Amino acid sequence: MRAAVLTELGATPVVADFREPEAAEGQVVLDMLAGGLNPFDLRVSSGALPDRAPPVPSVVGSEGVGRTADGRRVYFARSIRPWGSIAERDLTEEAALVDVPDTVGDAQALAFGISGTAAWGALTRRGRLQPGERVLVLGASGIVGTIAVQAAKLLGAAHVTAAARSDEGLARARERGADATVKLEGEDLTQAFLDAAGGPIDLVIDPLWGAPASAALEALAERGRLVHLGQSAGAEATFTSVNLRFKELSILGYTNFMSTPQQQADALHAMWKHAAAGELVADVETFPLDDAPAAWERQAGSPRAKLVIIP
Repeated sequence: MRAAVLTELGATPVVADFREPEAAEGQVVLDMLAGGLNPFDLRVSSGALPDRAPPVPSVVGSEGVGRTADGRRVYFARSIRPWGSIAERDLTEEAALVDVPDTVGDAQALAFGISGTAAWGALTRRGRLQPGERVLVLGASGIVGTIAVQAAKLLGAAHVTAAARSDEGLARARERGADATVKLEGEDLTQAFLDAAGGPIDLVIDPLWGAPASAALEALAERGRLVHLGQSAGAEATFTSVNLRFKELSILGYTNFMSTPQQQADALHAMWKHAAAGELVADVETFPLDDAPAAWERQAGSPRAKLVIIP
């Protein structure tokens, strides 16, 4: 079969022939309809995470939409190595399959996969968003942030502030329902957040960390929460002890890996339902399998859309 094959850790994959997957008990081979790229794929393939380093050679990609031998169209988030989702066929655990409704297309279903469930889970499972609360979404120009802005409104937030470095991204956030925006520049981001939100903030969704997270925590209301799910602005953030203690603030980590399969499936079905109704939108760029290396390089540049490979 044809696949995007990693031949060296840290290298761009090449499109080449790779051996066909064979299913053991509890596993299933899928004819791939669409494979998604994620920042995590590049990080793992670089060898930066030794405990997750893939074998070489292996097929890249972990999530996709495929069809089973009996005709089910399904979503999955993890491939069984050395196979991957950027290929004509892939191997995954049968128990991990989530049936995709006819109301959403292959690429659209993928757009709300790993990225969407991160946004949804950060708001619900960890952030425990309550109707009427004020929410600040950092990194609102990225796909996780864009979905988080929309999902916060759908889940009952009274006011959503979107923060990003890009003017284009902030304009898109306003189009998608943000009540206010803040450009991540200047010396007093905390006051900018408070002014935009119209007062202290109850919940921060943070895929950035670094200085934006430090400023956002200072803008939290008493017993406010900051859910941290990425570090694209830096690996370290500094917080004042007094603010953290005397407001009884919470800093909560988030990863999809800690969600149960049922929580992931519930989040997907909720988002797919909103997407089918036109209430939730995600930007997607599609590429043929032969252009997988170009898509890989584009993913390294932090694209604003979900990159999907159609084999």
